[in-house]
Amino acid sequence: MSDRGAFDTNVVTLTRFVLEEGRKAKGTGELTTLLNSMCTAIKAISSAVRKAGIANLYGIAGSTNVTGDQVKKLDVLSNDLVINMIKSSFTSCVLVSEENEKAIIVEPERRGKYVICFDPLDGSSNIDCLASIGTIFAIYRKDNDSEPTEKDALQAGRNIVAAGYALYGSATMLVLSTGAGVNSFMLDPAIGEFILVDRDVKIKKKGKIYSLNEGYAQHFYPDVTEYLQKKKFPEDSSSPYGGRYVGSMVADVHRTLVYGGIFLYPANVKSPKGKLRLLYECNPMAFIMEQAGGMATTGDRNVLDIQPENIHQRVPIVLGSPDDVKEYISIYKKHAK
Repeated sequence: MSDRGAFDTNVVTLTRFVLEEGRKAKGTGELTTLLNSMCTAIKAISSAVRKAGIANLYGIAGSTNVTGDQVKKLDVLSNDLVINMIKSSFTSCVLVSEENEKAIIVEPERRGKYVICFDPLDGSSNIDCLASIGTIFAIYRKDNDSEPTEKDALQAGRNIVAAGYALYGSATMLVLSTGAGVNSFMLDPAIGEFILVDRDVKIKKKGKIYSLNEGYAQHFYPDVTEYLQKKKFPEDSSSPYGGRYVGSMVADVHRTLVYGGIFLYPANVKSPKGKLRLLYECNPMAFIMEQAGGMATTGDRNVLDIQPENIHQRVPIVLGSPDDVKEYISIYKKHAK
């Protein structure tokens, strides 16, 4: 009998996993370095989100910290962390952030071959009520040798080299795909490492949960209204779908991945182009969904096939279990006629 107790001395950390994958793919190691620095930024954001050192944030006695500094807002802090970590890894040339109006072009002496698009703190309107928030990112290769510009980020999701999201929930989880399936890692705060907990994650073929903001019901297009009617009042006397909506994309998409079902942020009369951003919200999530056997559509085409026109472009998105998404597409097509 082993005497080492429950302590596993051969854990697969994210770093180890990415190194092994990189060796299989005979890569140069640059992607490994980039993912590692993204990982470090996520650990730092996780610590900030968890309000670690809360006495420093609030001061032992008052509501500003002891030195009277204004505490930096979490979303600004997260953005700075990601940008600084990636720039100092010498692996990227163009960064697109939800928080910056223009793409960030990395200084020549720190450039690498990757383009990274990210939302440093998704769902930040949920910060004050402690609901789950997250970080989303997608990595592309710069596809030419010219001087890097914002245009280098305008690539279809099909070109993604790696994408992932971190969820700061009851634990911090990182869900990652480098194009060979989806793997989940949980942050172990005791050793400060992400540990592989789920290998080759697959979404259910069909779920029992739908997720969207029904507050916009009066603005819905007829396809969405009809689809929802079918979920709430099933015609085959099966149980209705449960409704779940956190209002934080990472939390809603992660639940959809784990339990199956469908997440919708469709176009509506008030937002005819949809509301979520293609480059750093929809594309990474669509990539992960497809890698897990799910689907992601705008209704008339696959999200990953869209050629972006600008870095903050919005698109409608419906993603999740393949059977659920197919059912939505058939209703969408019926109304499109």
